[in-house]
Amino acid sequence: MLDKNGIAKRIALEVKDGMYVNLGIGIPTLVANYVPNNIEVVLQSENGLLGTGPFPFEGEEDADLINAGKQTVTTLPGSSFFDSAMSFGMIRAQKVDLTILGAMEVSELGDIANWKVPGKMVKGMGGAMDLVASAKNIIVAMQHCDKAGHSKLLPQCTLPLTGIHCIKKVVTDLGVFDIKDGAFHLIERAHDVSIEEIQAKTAGKLIIPDVVGVIH
Repeated sequence: MLDKNGIAKRIALEVKDGMYVNLGIGIPTLVANYVPNNIEVVLQSENGLLGTGPFPFEGEEDADLINAGKQTVTTLPGSSFFDSAMSFGMIRAQKVDLTILGAMEVSELGDIANWKVPGKMVKGMGGAMDLVASAKNIIVAMQHCDKAGHSKLLPQCTLPLTGIHCIKKVVTDLGVFDIKDGAFHLIERAHDVSIEEIQAKTAGKLIIPDVVGVIH
């Protein structure tokens, strides 16, 4: 299985030269550490930073320099700071090419639930709804199953939705899935995970092609 860094490293391969990319809270923030050095990518943080760099080394943190998840970050040459109105103006105007989000559930139709569990305290949706409504491409990074072992890739989401028919790809600890035609299409599997295990742990409709890549 892939650990959190393994998921982030695989998603980093989806980031292309010249892209503007927004990283959500959780596993997505780790993607900044794995963007290939031979391409130029601009990371946008919804709290008002364009040009986010990798996480700082221990002892080099600046408490005033944080991402949307309140983690300390670094900046790259040419980075800029602005208010939330400007940040969400960029998002709503579809200036962001790729958004990478965490999720609690994703459906076979591309719906996403990633902001609220009924009965639990939550500060608010944050920028998730704006991001899923405006991004040109959205990839979800998450664990395949919850702590109880229940699949998070479902026929329909059971939690309050963040967006509908908006997710195109999911990368979990078990593999990589394209979402199209009302199903999860297995593209790659983790090197130590069998197709049978993926089938058993996927509640939504799963399509398995004749050839499935392997993530090492």
